[in-house]
Amino acid sequence: MRDLDLTTLRLFVSVCETGNIARAGEKASIVGSAISKRLAQLEQTVGTPILTRKRHGVEPTAAGQTLLEHARAMLASAARIERDMEAYAAGVRGQVRILASASAMAESLADDVASFLQLPAHANIQVDMEERVSPEVVRGVRDGTASLGICWDAVDLGPLQSRPYRSDHLCMVVPKQHALAQRPSLRFEDTLDYEHVSMPVASAVQVMLQRAAARLGRSVSQRVIVANFEAALRVVRAGLAISLVPREVAEIYADAYGLTMVPMAEPWAQRRFIICYRDAAALSPSAQLLAEHLAAHGQRT
Repeated sequence: MRDLDLTTLRLFVSVCETGNIARAGEKASIVGSAISKRLAQLEQTVGTPILTRKRHGVEPTAAGQTLLEHARAMLASAARIERDMEAYAAGVRGQVRILASASAMAESLADDVASFLQLPAHANIQVDMEERVSPEVVRGVRDGTASLGICWDAVDLGPLQSRPYRSDHLCMVVPKQHALAQRPSLRFEDTLDYEHVSMPVASAVQVMLQRAAARLGRSVSQRVIVANFEAALRVVRAGLAISLVPREVAEIYADAYGLTMVPMAEPWAQRRFIICYRDAAALSPSAQLLAEHLAAHGQRT
C-alpha cells in the first residue's frame, strides 16, 4: 500500500462527518469534483470501496468505518506533532504529556504539576494533561500517546514500569436525610439496595465494584452515569442516587451541597495511585524530572 496522504484523509473524515461531498468541499474551500478524485485515489490505495452513495449523500462502508477510525487517530497524532514542534520553535525545550485518571485530576495532580512548573529550572518545560479512565491511561502510555500515566494501582499495567504517587479514600456520599447518613461506616453490600450514580463503566473503580457485587450474587443498580465527580455529587444532592467518591474530592463540596460522607469499611477503600511509564531509562530528561517531582510530593502525604 502506498503512503496515505493526510490531506486526503482529512477530506475523507469531513465527508463522513457531513455525509455529503459538496458540504465537505464548502468547509475545505475545495470543489466537490476534486474531493471525489482524491477519494477515488484513496479507494485505489486501500484496495476496497470506502463510501456508499445514497440518495442524498454518502456514508462509509464497513471498510470505510474502519478507515475512519484510523484516519481520526492519524490526524490527532499529526496535530500533536504539529503542536509539539510549534512549542519547540517557540523556545520550549521540554514537553511532557500525562494521561491521568479522573480521581488524580480532581484531587492533587494539577497542584503538583503547577508546583513543578513554578520552579525556575523548569521554566522552559511544557506539561500537557488529559483525563482518561485508568485502562485507557495504561493503553495510552503503552502505545506512546503519553510519556507518563497516573492511575490506580489495581489496573493491569502489563509491561509498564511504575512508582508510587499518592493515595486517597473512597467514601459513600449520600444526602443528609438519607437512611445511610447516620451509619458510622458501610460495607459495600449495605449500599446495593440503593441506586448509584457512577463514573464511566470502563473506569477501574466501576469494574472493581461490578466484580465485588457479583461475588455477593448482586449487581450495582446504576441510575445515572456521569463523566466527573462534581456531576456525580450534583446528582446525589438532587436525591436521585448515592455515589462512591474519593473523600478528598467530596469534602470540597459536602457542606455546600448538604451531603454526608460515610466511610467504607472495605480493604479497597484506600487506594494507591502510581506513576507509570514504558521505561524509566528511556524517559526524556523533562519527563524524568516531572516523575521525580510527582513521586516526591506523593511521599509527603
